[in-house]
Amino acid sequence: MADTPFLLDTDTPMAERLCDAGQAARGIMRLFARNDIWCCTEMPLRGGRRADLMGIDAKGHVIIVEIKVSRVDLTGDGKWTDYLDHCDKFYWGIGSHLDASILDGEAFLPERCGLIVADGYDAEILRPAPRHPLAPARRKVEIERLARTALRRTTVACDPDCAPYGGER
Repeated sequence: MADTPFLLDTDTPMAERLCDAGQAARGIMRLFARNDIWCCTEMPLRGGRRADLMGIDAKGHVIIVEIKVSRVDLTGDGKWTDYLDHCDKFYWGIGSHLDASILDGEAFLPERCGLIVADGYDAEILRPAPRHPLAPARRKVEIERLARTALRRTTVACDPDCAPYGGER
């Protein structure tokens, strides 16, 4: 067992090591791609927050997914409601090893938030996110910021020497 790297982390319960945030993001992005939703990871928002995933669907709706892969992180997150002002639809994205029933509690606004369960290969929407439309001017700002971030990342991926120019805001 000592030869298995993930077993060296004895502070995290085994179940919580089954799917990390990057793997959950990959599974959710695969689900979204099949549904013509395209997104960026770690999207900076005004106010200093970062959405784990932020994307746009084929109808122009802005979607944010907050990914949680440990119960401690899920129950200790007090900032997630700030994301609601930046999207038409909000989802919790959780690792397949977590008990999703906690997200039915009133504190997690189940009437406002969808639920996606993911692993490193795929994801499934357990509860669709209801649409809470952004004001048109706000949607325009969010879509432009998302597009500029995606274009900047594409440019820097092609030419890393461009990284110092501009910057993610």
